[in-house]
Amino acid sequence: MPRIKTDFLVLGSGITGLFAALKLAPYGSVIIVTKKSDYESNTNYAQGGIASVFAEGDKLEDHVKDTLEAGAWLCDPAAVQVLVEEGPPLVKELLNYGVPFNLEPSGKFDLSREGGHGKNRIVHAHDRTGREIEKTLLGVVKQNQNIQILEYHTLVDLITPHHLKRKGLVCYGAYVLSNHTGEVFPILAKETILATGGAGQVYSHTTNPKIATGDGVASAYRAGALIKNMEFYQFHPTALYHEDGDSFLISEAVRGKGAILLNKDGEPFMKRYHPMGDLAPRDVVARAIDSEMKKRGEAHVWLDVTHLSSSQIRESFPSIYEKCKELGIDITTDRIPVVPVAHFLCGGVASDLEGKTTIPNLSTAGETACTGVHGGNRLASNSLLECLVFSNRIAKRIAKENPEFVKTHDEIPSWNKEGMVNTEEWVLISHDLNEIKNTMSNYVGIVRSDLRLKRAKRRMDLIYDEVKDYYNRTVITNPLIELRNLVIVAELIIRSALARKESRGLHFSTDYPENRNPSRVDTEIKNEKVVL
Repeated sequence: MPRIKTDFLVLGSGITGLFAALKLAPYGSVIIVTKKSDYESNTNYAQGGIASVFAEGDKLEDHVKDTLEAGAWLCDPAAVQVLVEEGPPLVKELLNYGVPFNLEPSGKFDLSREGGHGKNRIVHAHDRTGREIEKTLLGVVKQNQNIQILEYHTLVDLITPHHLKRKGLVCYGAYVLSNHTGEVFPILAKETILATGGAGQVYSHTTNPKIATGDGVASAYRAGALIKNMEFYQFHPTALYHEDGDSFLISEAVRGKGAILLNKDGEPFMKRYHPMGDLAPRDVVARAIDSEMKKRGEAHVWLDVTHLSSSQIRESFPSIYEKCKELGIDITTDRIPVVPVAHFLCGGVASDLEGKTTIPNLSTAGETACTGVHGGNRLASNSLLECLVFSNRIAKRIAKENPEFVKTHDEIPSWNKEGMVNTEEWVLISHDLNEIKNTMSNYVGIVRSDLRLKRAKRRMDLIYDEVKDYYNRTVITNPLIELRNLVIVAELIIRSALARKESRGLHFSTDYPENRNPSRVDTEIKNEKVVL
């Protein structure tokens, strides 16, 4: 059974993981672990772009203000300041790496606008920004001899003193599963970086890929890390509605170009909900669409972009145009059926401004982390910016700290699978997975109540016990690991939602429709305790 040592272990191969690896490579060996191919990540599905201040007349303080307002004043102002100030040079680094951003003839960034932004500040590569960034960074990473990528390996658990039957909190690396051989083995590292992305698969409908199962959040929680603000799950207002297919994101940039949301009767409705209309923050737009659908008993609303020229639509949104065309929708002449779906986890593993978690030698950034930049609701296109800024900060801090291997690294045991048996009861996994998704979608969605949340908690407690028992006696597989992680993430979301007795940002409760506490209060979970 293999046993690997590396200076730095990066779990995840999206923009956070790749950028962190590139920044760490000058200081030692780096291994990137990804459970699918190196190219598969949430980053690929980011259409809109990266929010950053480049336009004449735009100011850093304007971007800060828009972020704080969108976040329902739950953001950490210091974190937002860091995000906005340190972002622009890193976006330029991506351009220097070769990311094909849209540029004006003058060579300046072609900046678009999205919901919640007062100015045009979205740097983009048509409507496939994430895909182009991933492709470019992956190419640069593969040329770096200090970086190794382990594809088709799944994070099982973070290695802590618990695995030596000792007390204390520190991370020594991770146990990973080879999805080809079924072997579980340790990768030992001076510093481990969680960059596993989000958990959209906890809901029935999501813009996230199948790999988004909350692996980083769940493993950090099991290891004893502090988890924050899990109740704030963002539902993107406009995913393509298609009964038989996976959810496909219709970028906010489409509304930034002038697309209009219409109800069943063909009436624009967003001005009734917010002064910014179709460009209101995402939580407002998602709830407005949900309200319009429920009023009329409809499965979707319409997004109309037909008033724009055909050439402008095809040039600005080639991926969206082609995807809709495949489904028989010509967006140059037809309205697009859209519906809100699970999109982004604003909470996660608590980290400071340098990416440190509450577990020594464990860092995190990106969607896995709760840095404080998103508060109660993420501002459009701040996510990729967060990945760049905080993965860069992690690398700078680690370079200064210069962590070392310790004697304990050599004492870490091999994975113990005694008492575990093979089983063909895959129906149990699929049934529990569907039950998790349905429960979360029905009771822990855009609009919540104590009654719904308590019902969800009772059901999730039963599933949690079933999965725990099954996991402890069964030879582990990737689907079983993902199921284990999703039920933990679901529990964390439900418990956090029950603790917040107000409506704020993405958490809207019919029992507490008002914002009762104007101050910034986080929901914290650690060692089974919920603190608000």
